[in-house]
Amino acid sequence: MNADNSACSLSADSQYVELAVEVFAMLADATRVRIILALRDGEMAVGALADVVGKSPAAVSQHLAKMRLARMVSTRQDGTRVLYRLENEHARQLVADAIFQAEHALGGEPAHHRRDRKAAS
Repeated sequence: MNADNSACSLSADSQYVELAVEVFAMLADATRVRIILALRDGEMAVGALADVVGKSPAAVSQHLAKMRLARMVSTRQDGTRVLYRLENEHARQLVADAIFQAEHALGGEPAHHRRDRKAAS
């Protein structure tokens, strides 16, 4: 372990705390969370994403533009289509953890714990 906490990005006085708050603010929108969930298995075009999240392609494009500026998604040109994908696994993991936390908030045994127990058997 590194004893120098100032070098640790997970310390309370980390230079990344404010940026982390911006990430949470970016994810504080149901459409963006749904977009991340839709992209967790691979690339998708705007029209397909719009169908999955139940929003217009124009609305999805606006969300994707903001998410692209925040470096949560990136694009790849495929002929005339633009395909979107998650920039890295962290946004996917943040959304998964938030949904798992939401399951806990409902009380009882969360579905993700039942899956973990079955996998261990």
